[in-house]
Amino acid sequence: MDLTPKEYQQYVEQKAKKSPIVKDTALAFVIGGLICVLGQAIQTAWGAAGLGKEDAGTATSCTLVFLSALLTGLNLYNKLARFGGAGTLVPITGFANAVVSPAIDFKSEGFVTGMAAKMFTVAGPVIVFGTLASVIYGILLKLFG
Repeated sequence: MDLTPKEYQQYVEQKAKKSPIVKDTALAFVIGGLICVLGQAIQTAWGAAGLGKEDAGTATSCTLVFLSALLTGLNLYNKLARFGGAGTLVPITGFANAVVSPAIDFKSEGFVTGMAAKMFTVAGPVIVFGTLASVIYGILLKLFG
């Protein structure tokens, strides 16, 4: 079966399942919004527990990272991601999931060469370049600011 690139493209378009873009977008919006509402509720609870605004924000971030890592470890975050799609990429929870998932996938290779080494395969570059950018920004601010 010899097909030209154009014929092959038509064949693929014919066979490909149509993506329910409106449904996927709505679910991502709702799930992402619910994660943000949960974060706000956690921050309000930390504030009610007596923490100041800045400390409550820090405690909220730590709580969301912990919950995301826990749900990833229990394979519940992945189920939520299959349902809510891009809505689960809300930065802090998605980032925690990106760190924990590879660690879980490679735990059979051992603690150091598996979990510890693979934990930062996705998140590592983000951490390195984010830290480097903040250092460069700090130096430029000190020199010129």
